[in-house]
Amino acid sequence: QVQLVESGGGLVQPGGSLRLSCAASGSIFGINAMGWYRQAPGKQRELVAIISSGGSTNYRDSVKGRFTISRDNAKNTVYLQMNSLKPEDTTVYYCNAKIIPSWTEKNVYDYWGQGTQVTVSS
Repeated sequence: QVQLVESGGGLVQPGGSLRLSCAASGSIFGINAMGWYRQAPGKQRELVAIISSGGSTNYRDSVKGRFTISRDNAKNTVYLQMNSLKPEDTTVYYCNAKIIPSWTEKNVYDYWGQGTQVTVSS
């Protein structure tokens, strides 16, 4: 059983910063890419940022220069540092990890965190 537990969401004023964390635990042999997504009510979930096991990163255009994704492989944890936050960043953020559960498993499985609310408002 694999769990992803997120933390760090909350309420912040425009221009402020938040740092999201997501720790994976359980039966884990290896983790490929880890990422952050967000989903507003009635809309599709969208990719915010993704980081490979080797540290390569990719961001959606609207967050480039403001958000930074990083990971600590020893802790199976991914972070999202969000600076210069805007009201349009308000929504629920989900972490994702592509995990190989055991050394005998050839498939990679998608796991999701429970979601954390980020609200940017004055």
